[in-house]
Amino acid sequence: VQLQASGGGLVQAGGSLRLSCVASRSIFSFNATGWYRQAPGKRRELVAGVTSGGKTHYADSVKGRFTISRDNAKNTVYLQMNSLKPEDTAVYYCNARVFPTTFSHDDYWGQGTQVTVSS
Repeated sequence: VQLQASGGGLVQAGGSLRLSCVASRSIFSFNATGWYRQAPGKRRELVAGVTSGGKTHYADSVKGRFTISRDNAKNTVYLQMNSLKPEDTAVYYCNARVFPTTFSHDDYWGQGTQVTVSS
């Protein structure tokens, strides 16, 4: 499985960016897809996720500002980021997860894309 992330960049506070993650196979083949981020010196954290059934989850810090969506025909997951803040600066990673058994999961990761928000 390959995940190709893109869309990062430098933006001023209050601006917007849209990240894209193209999968090498149907995104419905994954139990969940999502975006994580990691800032320097911090742990990687879940930003937003969506299950194969369409249920979404957002970190409290991005609720109301970020939106995760899917284009199934393009095998692509998007993260629309609005009202960006300097604290959103991080490397963003797309993730796809499958549960081969009830008690295990496999994670697939895209390469990171840098998002930098200037104040």
